[in-house]
Amino acid sequence: QVQLAESGGGLVQDGGSLRLSCAPSGRTNSNYAMGWFRQAPGKERNFLAGISWNGRNTDYTHSVKGRFTVSRDTAKSTVYLQMNSLKPEDTAVYYCAAAQPLSPILVLTSGGQYKYWGQGTQVTVSS
Repeated sequence: QVQLAESGGGLVQDGGSLRLSCAPSGRTNSNYAMGWFRQAPGKERNFLAGISWNGRNTDYTHSVKGRFTVSRDTAKSTVYLQMNSLKPEDTAVYYCAAAQPLSPILVLTSGGQYKYWGQGTQVTVSS
């Protein structure tokens, strides 16, 4: 069992930047593929970015490519989401998720593939 805790959310102006962190606790000695999702009010939770457990492969949804970057610090077992050029439409609750795929190179892009979820952190972008 692993618990995930997101941090780094907040209020930022249009065009600003934030860096979210996701720190796991519990069974952190296992290898996890990690993902970031977000859910805006009244909308479904959507995939944003994912990273393989070996950290070498990433994938992004189209709307954030070139603006968001997912990375991981293996030593700290922490995953980050650097968000630049933020827009008001990026306002949402952001979640990190973890899963143990069979391969170290897999990037998981569907919410149903993830087993563990954080509680979420609010990101608000003002215009």
